[in-house]
Amino acid sequence: MPPFSAFRSLRYEPARFAPADVTAPPYDVLSAADRIALVAKNPHNAVLVDLPVEEDGPDRYDQAGHRLQMWSDEGALVRDPAPELTAYRMTTTDDLGRPVATLGVLGALTLSRPDEGEILPHEHTTPKAKSDRLDLLRGTRTNLSAIWGLSLSHGLSSLIDIADPPFQSWTDEDGTLHETWRITDPAAIDAICAAVAASPLVIADGHHRYETSLAYRDERRTADGTGGAADATLCYVVELSDEQLTVRPIHRLVHGLADVDLPAALAALPGAAIVGTAPADEVTDGRVLEAMDRLGAIAVVSRDGSATLVSLDPTQTPELDDLDSARLAHALSLIGPHELTYQHGTDRAQAAAVGGEADWAVLIRPVTVAAIEDNAHSGERMPPKSTFFYPKPRTGIVFRSLD
Repeated sequence: MPPFSAFRSLRYEPARFAPADVTAPPYDVLSAADRIALVAKNPHNAVLVDLPVEEDGPDRYDQAGHRLQMWSDEGALVRDPAPELTAYRMTTTDDLGRPVATLGVLGALTLSRPDEGEILPHEHTTPKAKSDRLDLLRGTRTNLSAIWGLSLSHGLSSLIDIADPPFQSWTDEDGTLHETWRITDPAAIDAICAAVAASPLVIADGHHRYETSLAYRDERRTADGTGGAADATLCYVVELSDEQLTVRPIHRLVHGLADVDLPAALAALPGAAIVGTAPADEVTDGRVLEAMDRLGAIAVVSRDGSATLVSLDPTQTPELDDLDSARLAHALSLIGPHELTYQHGTDRAQAAAVGGEADWAVLIRPVTVAAIEDNAHSGERMPPKSTFFYPKPRTGIVFRSLD
């Protein structure tokens, strides 16, 4: 099973920097405007090293490495005196406004390939350039942004002691409360690491970063004869349980079917039926999700912002995963040529349909934690973009140097 270990983190000097000013969301959810706003908060914001931009020139990845070294030299970043783990809790609200929390631990996860059975991808990935992340890893020799792993070890959460006041606590721009605790007790570290190593781990988020880490590890082994610190990567490990995870759906934006009455076309398929409607305001505020769950339906959003709820009979497609994403993809393939893009948030998907950015938006139900665990045990992968784990861990809580 995958070894997990403490390490000597690089952290922002807590006496000088508030985490709200120097941490950042994951690089792949940031717009250019988001990046500018983060840099305006503090010229040491993690986004400057985690998301180099083309305007910085062809050597931008090396510049990121130099910047990181400069921050260390000037004392902006300090290294832990001994190997530690970092407990990390995120508290927010779900789509219906109910409070939810995710508790996990940041540490170093030893890399292995998916076919080795220790670390399992849980869904197929879409094609995406990985050279940017690999060039950044070469330039910085540092794990900057943690992948997110789901542990199949039940009881892991109970080993993470957060009884004391947090080491750091702050609320981000979206209203999520972030809290961290430094775990230094050797017995506590050993217990947590043993629990993680006792079961396979499922990659929840960061599939491309994980593949990049594997590629870099192999480069180091070829060049140096050993991977060294590159044999592992920075990972946020959370127990795979309903209590710890908020799984939101990633909705579908449909292009190329402007001349099709999509709700009627879907309902005309064998076993399908229109089972309800939802006005625009219930789509905007997410209440439509309750109706979808109650009726076992997807929701097709039209140009006026309202939604038609359509049930797709799973008995018609027993060969598919029992997921809205799989059944919808099959149904659309029967209707005609089209393209899909992806959008989380019912309000954002609705806005894309209303604004003409897509011909239709189709809302799907979130994947259950039980379904994720079943897939993990079976070794099967879900369709691309089936899950959106929320909230997202911040970048900059800890960095992991590979030197």
